Amino acid sequence: MPKTIRFTALVSLALLALVAGCSVESDSSQTPVNQTETATTQEKPERVVKPVKNPNRPLTASPDKPDSTTQQQIQPYLNSLSSKGFAKESQGIWIQTNKTLLANNQGTVPLSAASITKVATSLATLSTLGPDHEFVTIIGATGPIKDGVLQGDLVIQGAEDPFFVWEEAIALGNQLNEIGIKRVTGNLVIAGKFYMNFIADPLKSGELLRQGLNSQLWSTEAQTQHQTLPPGTPQPQVKIDGSLQVSPLAPSNMQLLVRHHSFPVAELLKKMNRYSNNKMAEMLANTVGGAKVVAQKAAEASGVPPEEISLINGSGLGVDNRISPRAAAAMFLGIERYLKPYQMNVGDIFTVVGQDEGILDERELPQFSVIKSGSLDDVSALAGALPTEEKGTVWFVIMNSGKANLTGFRTAQESFLNELVNQWGTAQSLPPELTPNPTRENKTSRNEVVEQSADQVSN
Repeated sequence: MPKTIRFTALVSLALLALVAGCSVESDSSQTPVNQTETATTQEKPERVVKPVKNPNRPLTASPDKPDSTTQQQIQPYLNSLSSKGFAKESQGIWIQTNKTLLANNQGTVPLSAASITKVATSLATLSTLGPDHEFVTIIGATGPIKDGVLQGDLVIQGAEDPFFVWEEAIALGNQLNEIGIKRVTGNLVIAGKFYMNFIADPLKSGELLRQGLNSQLWSTEAQTQHQTLPPGTPQPQVKIDGSLQVSPLAPSNMQLLVRHHSFPVAELLKKMNRYSNNKMAEMLANTVGGAKVVAQKAAEASGVPPEEISLINGSGLGVDNRISPRAAAAMFLGIERYLKPYQMNVGDIFTVVGQDEGILDERELPQFSVIKSGSLDDVSALAGALPTEEKGTVWFVIMNSGKANLTGFRTAQESFLNELVNQWGTAQSLPPELTPNPTRENKTSRNEVVEQSADQVSN
């Protein structure tokens, strides 16, 4: 019978903040990470992604004949921007309930989307991998373990985990200490696509891992992250005598020691979106096939014409990532549609204002709204869901473009959305259709220790 050991850590706050957002967005988090369990060497079956038939038309309402009252209400907002020199043709608006179009300006025109691009990356990742997919990094050895010494190489076989950070390395180092490894006589071998601290270069990520496994090599940043862990968390010491080696494949004589399972995809996307983490977005987009594949999959899953989603990357960096307001709303609806069989919704993937910490903390946005923002030097965008008493959930997209007016765009967006919510009635609590699934609160990364054979370990 396998035994189970659990370990809890905290997410790397400063590191997320450093690499997050478009040109002006940042990131932080306080989510538990990393558990440990012991298992046999038998491989576990892959989780099955539930198929969802792609719609043959946009999931949004028809772009024609918006509600006359709401359409009239967006005119002062557009006129105000126009009076400041920002052309109406550069401002996109799409507002609808589940079936009724309320307002539309340039709704089917692809506009610079900034980090609204991450909505496309989220939808493509979900439809490809499913919300429960885990990236499994393999840790192995090419020799026996004797008296605390691994007599051979320590091998790391990467699997494109976009959230392997200091805490993961510390937990792995402690796990290696627990199974009897305090020193490695051979090399640290990095095989496959191993990322650490959002760095994809195997030499750099491998060197960071070497440091993380041995507290005697810790940088100030690693020491700071250790201080965020539960009191009494050990400081690992895995000394590697050899050099760092990079190989396309793991050695054929590698014996499995540990499987490191990442957070499930849904939780990874929530982190990415809450903090608009560009590096995570690029890694996930590359995993599903790159920017063009993300655009194709997002268009198919949301039912919009492919010309309404044109991407050069998965993060939104660059004005040439263009999405129509209608397509952005359709992608939110596509994510909602895809997650429904899992008893999940967009609140499981995006920021819930007033409940989730992240880059929206300083924005004056309606309470309980579920929102993704996007910002470049001359672009500001918001998209998501507004809970209201009169109209229920209202899906909205605002895309603004214009020189050197980021703060002005943000202030106007916030005022406009709050006016709409005040008119339609402020939700007194988060409605069930936007409430994250509470059973996912304990989803973490984890280390699965493989039972060692007698010839692998001797004391």
